[in-house]
Amino acid sequence: MRNASILLVEDERRIADTLEFGLTENNYEVHTAYQPDTALDLFQVRPFDLVILDVNLPGMNGFELCRLIRLLNEQVPVLLLTALTSIDHKVEGYEAGADDYLPKPFEFRELIMKIRVLLRRTTDRHFPTGNILRAADLSLNLETMQVYRNEKEISLTARELKLLEYLLRNKNRTVSRADIAINVWDADFETENNIIDVYINYIRNKVDKPFPVKLIHTQIGMGYILKDS
Repeated sequence: MRNASILLVEDERRIADTLEFGLTENNYEVHTAYQPDTALDLFQVRPFDLVILDVNLPGMNGFELCRLIRLLNEQVPVLLLTALTSIDHKVEGYEAGADDYLPKPFEFRELIMKIRVLLRRTTDRHFPTGNILRAADLSLNLETMQVYRNEKEISLTARELKLLEYLLRNKNRTVSRADIAINVWDADFETENNIIDVYINYIRNKVDKPFPVKLIHTQIGMGYILKDS
């Protein structure tokens, strides 16, 4: 079995060299880019299993670079590294298409743990498969990632799509915020972190608000449920 290939984008060479050494020691194939343009060039000429992306980059920040990567590949996991840890910065990162967020400074073993979770998610899907997920008049095509409700197409961000997919795969079952954090964000969020509620509201505004029948419901003290009715 081949080693997973990682694109590491970090402009501080000392940090980049340290991370590359540690990741190589953990049997990952690492390609390091110190500049956003170099990272894009590498990404377009070879396949990667994971992208580790610093936010504070020269010329183009990591959020912008993440958006460009998402235009090229909707599926590759992207892990952001940054000292910017406010909820606004986290939302911006997830809106850009990032899968997870590791605040600096961090312990290297935490980075390895997050890498393993992200890679496992892409190779070991624990959900039933199928081309189209449906609930009532709502549908999500897993090949094209198009969402329709009552035959009207709905535009969702990459993170909103992942959240809606999880709710659809678990329709008629209450899922807790912890369930969502683990399966959609690959993270164990602090209890005071409201980013999950924020994203539930995002998709409610798009897939529920314009329609008379509401599908996504809050179960007070328990979580959320998408009902097939």
